[in-house]
Order: sequence, then C-alpha cells, then structure tokens
Amino acid sequence: MSQANVNATPTRHELPFRAADFTTLTEALDYAAQGETGSNFYTGRGGLYASVSYDELRLQATELAHKLLGLGLDKGARVALVAETNPDFIRFFYACQYAGLIPVALPASVKVGAHYAYVSQLQRLLEASDAAIGVASEGYLPFLQEASEGLTIRMVDAPEAFYALPASQQQLPQITPEDISYIQYTSGSTRFPRGVVIKHHTAMANLQSMITHGLEMSGEDRLMSWLPFYHDMGLVGMVLVPMAAQVSVDYLDTREFAMRPRQWLNLMTQTRATISFAPSFGYDLCARRVRAADIAGYDLSNWRVAGIGAEMIRPETLEYFAEIMEPCGFDRRAFLACYGMAECTLGISFSPLSTGFTTHHIDSDHLSDHHEAVLLEEGSTQGRGRHFVNCGVPLPGFDVEIRDDDQILDDWHSGVIYLRGPSVMSGYFNQPEESSHALCENGWLNTGDIGYLVDGVLTITGRKKDLIIIHGRNIWPQDLEHVAETQPEVRSGDAVAFSAPDHEGEESCVLMVQCRERDPAKRNNLVRRLTALVRMEMSLDCFVQLVPNRSLPRTSSGKLSRAKARLDYINANDIEQLNSAAEEVRLRVASA
Repeated sequence: MSQANVNATPTRHELPFRAADFTTLTEALDYAAQGETGSNFYTGRGGLYASVSYDELRLQATELAHKLLGLGLDKGARVALVAETNPDFIRFFYACQYAGLIPVALPASVKVGAHYAYVSQLQRLLEASDAAIGVASEGYLPFLQEASEGLTIRMVDAPEAFYALPASQQQLPQITPEDISYIQYTSGSTRFPRGVVIKHHTAMANLQSMITHGLEMSGEDRLMSWLPFYHDMGLVGMVLVPMAAQVSVDYLDTREFAMRPRQWLNLMTQTRATISFAPSFGYDLCARRVRAADIAGYDLSNWRVAGIGAEMIRPETLEYFAEIMEPCGFDRRAFLACYGMAECTLGISFSPLSTGFTTHHIDSDHLSDHHEAVLLEEGSTQGRGRHFVNCGVPLPGFDVEIRDDDQILDDWHSGVIYLRGPSVMSGYFNQPEESSHALCENGWLNTGDIGYLVDGVLTITGRKKDLIIIHGRNIWPQDLEHVAETQPEVRSGDAVAFSAPDHEGEESCVLMVQCRERDPAKRNNLVRRLTALVRMEMSLDCFVQLVPNRSLPRTSSGKLSRAKARLDYINANDIEQLNSAAEEVRLRVASA
C-alpha cells in the first residue's frame, strides 16, 4: 500500500500562523490552503501511502461539494460517513462544509463475530440522524447497505461512486457561523444514540481557545494521531485543530495501532511530531509492547505535548510510560492532562504546559461517604487513599460550577460538574427532551460528570451514571477496578465494576474481570483473592465473575462500557434463570 513517490507535507512553511481566528471551518480551510502543509496517512508498517495538502484538500472538497449538490440535497441534509482513517473521510467531511450539508461520522469498528451488533448500531445512527446519503469504503459498504435497508436514504455507496457523479452548476451556498457544521454522536450509548449539534461558531470558539491557550501552538508544530475520526478527540483534536492552525498532521489507523502499538513511537520518531494525544489505555498498551531492543531506535525528544483524556486518567500508567520512554528522550513534563466532551465541541480544561501531571492523594472512603475530597499524606495508613489527576483550569470563556441538587458547592466538595461557554452544543439532534435535561437555564450544561474544584483547578472523580449505590453508600467503580488491577494476573483495563439486581431484586456489586488463566484451580484462587481483597479494603461483598480475554464491552471510542457490561450481565442471568425454569418444568412433566 505504501508508495515510494508520495512525499509527506512539510512541518516548516511560510504561511503566517493564525490561531483559528476564523468564523467558519470553510474560511479556515480557505486560509490553510494557501500554504504547503496538510494530512499524511501511514500503513501499519510505517509506510506513507497518501498525502493531501490543504490546498489539494480544498480543491477536492469543493469539487465534491458540487457533485453532492447535484443529488438535489437540501441545505442541512445529513451525510453519514463511515469514518475510516483515510483521505476519503476528510474529503467528504470538508465537502459537506462547503456544500452546506451536515456530516455525521459513523464508527468503523466492526469486530469479528459482531456483524449483527455493528449493523444494528449503524441502523440506529442512520435513523437518528435521518441521513440523506451514506458513504463507506468497499470493506464497510456491505454493512452500511444492510443497515440502510428499509430506510429512505437516497444513495448508499463507496466514495468512488460519488466522485463519478456529475457536478452541479449551482453556486456553493454561503456558509455562516450559525450554520450547523457537523453532528457528533456520543460514544456512551449505542442503543439510544445522542447526536451533539455543533455549529461553525461553536467549533471555531473551541478550536481557537485550544490552539491559543490549551496547546499554545505555533506554525512549527506537527501533530500525530491514531485516534478514530468518529470520536471527538480524533475528529476535533486531530482533524480540525491542525487544519485551523495550518500545521501538518500524520495519521495511523486505529486498528493498526491496536495491532502494532510500537508504530506510534516509530512515527513520532520519523515525523518529529510535537503533539499527540491518547487515552490512558493507549499509553499503557504502548509501554507494555515496547521491547528493550527497540528503545535505542526511538527519538521522542520533540514530543512537547503528550495529551491524556477521553477517560479517567491513571497516574500509574503515565509514570510507567515515562519511565520506559525516558531513555528515548521523552520528557515526563510533556504530559498534559485535560478534560473535555463532545457536548462542548471538545476541550474544557487543560493542565499547565511543560509541568507534567499533578495529583491529589485523596481519602477515597471519606469522598464516597461525605462527598468531600480530603488530602492524605503519601504513605499514610489512615483511610484508603487514591490519586486523582488534576485536569487544570477551564479554558477562557468557560464558567464551571460544582453542584449538588442545584446548590453550588465550595472547593474540595465533590458534585456534578456544570459549565457554560461559547463552545457548548446547541442541543442533541431531534431530541428536545434529552436536550432540555442536559441544557439548563442561562446556558448551563449538566455534564453528568463528578468532580471538585480547588482554586479554579478541576479534578474529575467519575461519572454520575457509573456510581454504584449499595444500601445508600456511594461506591466508585474505579476503586473496585483498581483493587482487581493490583493483582499480577490482571492488567490495566481488564476489570469493570457495576451494580446489578440479585435474585431477590436487591442491588449488588459485580466485578467482571478478564482472565487469561485456564487452570481452574488458579482461576478459583483469583476469584477468592479478589473477593477477600474487596471485603478487606472496602468492607463490601462483591460478586467476582471471570470472563474471557478481550470480551469486556467497549464504546466506539475504545473506553470500557460499564453500562453495556451491566446489561450483558443482567441479560445473561435472565437467560440462565429462564433455562433453569424450563429445565425444572421439563423434569416435572417427565415425572408426571
């Protein structure tokens, strides 16, 4: 797939740097197209197979925009794009911007044996967005076509079919800041998808703030990413940010990263990229796969921003990565903890640059029981301590409050995070009830996240919907998962905790753990050990269930889905109870 005659777009260029001070994405691309920078795509073996400068991208996008308008689509019609990491996606995404159409990124994450689940997910997204057309590569097209059966979609085909369409002679519409730029479906729920509506002025406000204040970018920066384009960090952070800052970006497909995590380090070395982001599990996976013999071949000295977000940040994972990569020139001060969500376009708060990450060592029991963060000294035996990573101060323009039943809480007190600012969504697409629940009076957004403030610095402690409540006691699932991950058989990301009704209908605690061990005696030992540890450390009775490796459900962005794990567990128990009841009836009939 690699082509010898393809050259990557440069890092250094002559176009004067502008920090996203534009009114629309089309205006931003019009300016970036005057330079030489652009997007570059690499194979899993590290070969460059495609390079698209912003100049070429603008030309291709405007030509495609005319062809899409030739289908007779009205302004604001939704265009569903299976978001593979390739040049076709960015061409169609920006073509929609110029044509006044609204792109909707669909996940490109079908798993072996999950045909039905993936098609069902696509179908729900097509229905929810009321898509007018659908685009997918040859590999994903059969899934998208199957998902579109019975729906009123004008055309579902591969990119080549759209490129071959005749161009409309009508002028491209005038794009205004109030026009909808795109719809981003959140990764949390596949059964009831929520489409975040982002307008041009909303996107530009967040891009400008992140580029100027969060990342302090310059024209000498270069980005590198393996994040999926259908996730807000991948789309906004790694597609829109580099374009709006007129800098080059290098891409590795997410699936290729999962198979060859070391390629991330190879490409950081090869491209001399300065900015790259990942969830905690990405750093963990990479550090675990690195071989001692590889270390000398990496040069990470240019990596000035190693961003972490998209899930709860694990400080021990970052420490491990920094220790392993220090001989390669990686500076642990490059770590940049941040907090964001699709409902705010992307970025909300960033820790200070070039300082690394900081933590609070908190009494976890006191936090659960009294919703107050109380500091513990390192090594203290008083209480059960847990380190929470600080996510910095909110970007300019954001107001943040911590509330409990609409009461604003003081510093160190934990509650629901509310915020407002110029990059908050206008609502969920075609979901007025969901929108009214999330958006409150005076523009405040209920994030559903739990955290606390200290001198303006935000610290995230969990998700309200994930909180386990047993007999009135609040239990953080992360605490249970951490207990499991202290055992040598359990890796980071191998455990998920939730509550589920027991046979009497009472909520009970469940700890589901991926286990690679096949020896029954060793498996039983792990279950007994974890049960005893949870009881000893948390005074809690917990049912421990071992499941096969790689079987824990994840969202489309790769995060563990506690909600889906809970649903799978309940459904499996329901089926087991039905089978038991059916067997009991069969035995009674046989003995009659």
